[in-house]
Amino acid sequence: MRLLPLGRLAGMPADGQASSGYLVEFGGTRIMLDAGPGTALNLSRHLGDRRLDGVFISHLHTDHLLDVLPIGKMLLRRRLRADLNTGRAGIDENVPLVPLLVPAGARAVLDRYAALFPVTTHPVLDRAFELAFDVREYEPGEVHRLGELSLRYALLKHVAADCGVRIEAGGRSLVYTGDTGVTPALPELAEGADLLLSESTLRETDTTGHGHLSSRDAGYAAREAGVGALVLTHFSSTDPAEHEWHLARAAEIFGGPVDIARIDQSRTIDSREAIE
Repeated sequence: MRLLPLGRLAGMPADGQASSGYLVEFGGTRIMLDAGPGTALNLSRHLGDRRLDGVFISHLHTDHLLDVLPIGKMLLRRRLRADLNTGRAGIDENVPLVPLLVPAGARAVLDRYAALFPVTTHPVLDRAFELAFDVREYEPGEVHRLGELSLRYALLKHVAADCGVRIEAGGRSLVYTGDTGVTPALPELAEGADLLLSESTLRETDTTGHGHLSSRDAGYAAREAGVGALVLTHFSSTDPAEHEWHLARAAEIFGGPVDIARIDQSRTIDSREAIE
């Protein structure tokens, strides 16, 4: 299993860095976790002509969702076949829809989003959520399969309902938090995972109820879950010194390997058995 960060910022892009978005690959299966602003461009560079097998959205905040529409239009382009005489576009049914896994109730939000930007002369281009994506709403506790990957969702703690996801394939496992505050549901979801990809937004534990982790909070969750490695992401700053500060704070708590999400740098996720 491989993890490739496409973006790592909380909030909007800054200094050329995109918001949250990650590409996960195993065997012939390739999925994207969240689609924050800026990630569509990075996805296009790394995906090329290869197939995308699914997109998972953790919650409905713009820094995790905004680029799902341009990504949908990118995917729709692969299914369109234009009649050179009339200019009309048809759908190539041999190119399959891409599953889009979203929280319950999100479909109506996506439809309103797409309707904001009508292409009146070619209305087929407005139908990314019908003709490019197979939109599937999920509930906490459900398990879905995308190709060779199994995905299980757990409700975490955030002002917008957020589900973390545990991805398993071939004896390897990755857990991604989306956005969350401190909650026992996180180490429960991440128990024994090979890698925990955790937000590290704050310098201190969140006391507002909004729902974010500090680097020490992430370290505690990783230690309690007994994961193989911890990768920090969703930073509120682009300053490398700030990232290293968070890394050091998490390492004070978690005794295993700790790293920061590095955009455009992939990492192999080894099984715990291989590490030990």
